[in-house]
Amino acid sequence: MGHTTHGLALAGWYLQSIADGVMTTSGAPEIVSDRGAAVCWRGRRLPGAWLTSEAVTLAADRAATHGTCTVAIADSHHIGALAAYLAIATDRGMMVQVASSSPSGAQVAPFGGRVGVYTPDPVATGIPTDGDPILIDISASITTVNMAQRMIREGRSYAHDWLLDRDGNPSRDPAVVQDGGTLLPTGGLDHGQKGYGMALATEALTQGLAGYGRADAPKGTNAAVTVQVWDPEAFGGRAAFLRQTGWLAAACRNTPPRPGVAAVRLPGQHALARRRTAVAEGVALHPGILESLAPHAERLGVPALLTS
Repeated sequence: MGHTTHGLALAGWYLQSIADGVMTTSGAPEIVSDRGAAVCWRGRRLPGAWLTSEAVTLAADRAATHGTCTVAIADSHHIGALAAYLAIATDRGMMVQVASSSPSGAQVAPFGGRVGVYTPDPVATGIPTDGDPILIDISASITTVNMAQRMIREGRSYAHDWLLDRDGNPSRDPAVVQDGGTLLPTGGLDHGQKGYGMALATEALTQGLAGYGRADAPKGTNAAVTVQVWDPEAFGGRAAFLRQTGWLAAACRNTPPRPGVAAVRLPGQHALARRRTAVAEGVALHPGILESLAPHAERLGVPALLTS
């Protein structure tokens, strides 16, 4: 889908997490509670991509019976790009939301503060339409830790003041996050209370519902995830749902663009186009991915992948 900071770019880190014993590689999540339409798992630090995929699948299965289903997961490993999981539900004509936070991280300061308390706290929503689904994937911070780390490696700076240094001064230098600096919430210095509010809601939806989070001071890579799926058929009906979402999607696409914009697009439009290309032609690897895998290939005795 083209999320080059949150896909295969993380494979080397995940492999290192396995080598260090941080990521669990076998078994199943502990079922904390199961009331049919409401489920809670303790993820046991299993791979976040697997846990999240299983949670969306289960929620979609249960939503077909109950109309909606929510699965909260505590103590997962990192889950990558949230948008990647939405098609599991939207392909079945269901609306889905995935929210995530990391109780062991604190790279974003509350609006008006200068010391990190929470993480970028992304939320993704998949909305079926009469054509391609709308895929929304946004964070409560302007940028992400993974993007900042990539820019540090590449010697680049942000085009705008998207960070605060350790003293609370606006900065474009991603290196400040390594010296006590923080990521600004979505809205920045002007309207950062919006991202702040979104983060508080996400923390409650994930760690609060899962019953495990910052108050427990977990160590190492840790994620809390909440998945919710809705079956439109259980509400106003699927045909009526698609009529509304299809109208909205068309109205947005057909809006006259402002100067300098070729056309108005919907969230996920480019990601879906990139996915189609990748499925047909193969995945183009961002520079540095193969290099990050090389030491693990050597350690595990796996032949290095060569490109033509």
